[in-house]
Amino acid sequence: MGVTAVLMLPLLLLGISGLLFIYQEVSRLWSKSAVQNKVVVITDAISGLGKECARVFHTGGARLVLCGKNWERLEILYDALISVADPSKQTFTPKLVLLDLSDISCAQDVAKEVLDCYGCVDILINNASMKIKGPAHKISLELDKKIMDANYFGPITLTKALLPDMISRRTGQIVLVNNIQGKLGIPFRTAYAASKHAALGFFDCLRAEVEEYDVVVSTVSPTFIRSYHIDPGQGNWEASIWKFFFRKLTYGVHPVDVAEEVMRTVRRKKQEVFMANPIPKAAMYIRTFFPEFFFAVVACGVKEKLNVPEEG
Repeated sequence: MGVTAVLMLPLLLLGISGLLFIYQEVSRLWSKSAVQNKVVVITDAISGLGKECARVFHTGGARLVLCGKNWERLEILYDALISVADPSKQTFTPKLVLLDLSDISCAQDVAKEVLDCYGCVDILINNASMKIKGPAHKISLELDKKIMDANYFGPITLTKALLPDMISRRTGQIVLVNNIQGKLGIPFRTAYAASKHAALGFFDCLRAEVEEYDVVVSTVSPTFIRSYHIDPGQGNWEASIWKFFFRKLTYGVHPVDVAEEVMRTVRRKKQEVFMANPIPKAAMYIRTFFPEFFFAVVACGVKEKLNVPEEG
């Protein structure tokens, strides 16, 4: 009996591995077929995440509209996508559009240009974002407004311009790439967190409004999207609790992982995705159920940070 069990174990593991491989391959092919021939608009396509989303959706056979505020970088991305395209698979030449979402006056013109070109938009990926860090009293109201334009008014202006077509066709999907700070405020990021809270609130409300028209609204919220070449360091329990807490909280997610999650979100029509390790997830629950403790930890961290002289 013991010998049989020992012999069966490798076979069982081999069978499970085979099933997982088949599932991954089917999932990959399904993901690509889900966007084949679809018109997909990606804002801030020249960012790290934007480039990865462009790569994933271009490989999947989407008709891409790549938006960015730097024409040279858009052309570099265009050349990169064309150079790696598999000639044995159907892909489409991306359309490049200059768009700076902090200037909301041009969003409607861009929407009209895209609709005139393709006749419709199947998937809108709101990826553009502007970041700022600093004490609230040192950030001017003009800069607060600029952050709000880029992270809130810009995306909702473009969304509102494309939404009537989706409603009339009774199909479409809008994806907001947001941030943990749409749910959880972190010190010295007042303007950024406020804009992300506002955007999340808008798209949560919109989701319910357009459900009857079969338009899907999805939000993907990673912690932070880190650089390609930077990995987080190991946590140190010997440091103070707030240092450990914020070090874990600010661990970023790789752009490739977020892009793949955006594709899965589109394929499965998920409504909300939160990408984070256990520490930020725990912080979310602590903020909800034990707010006083959460505020005390945050305040302690701010006080200690202010008492430490900056290097240089």
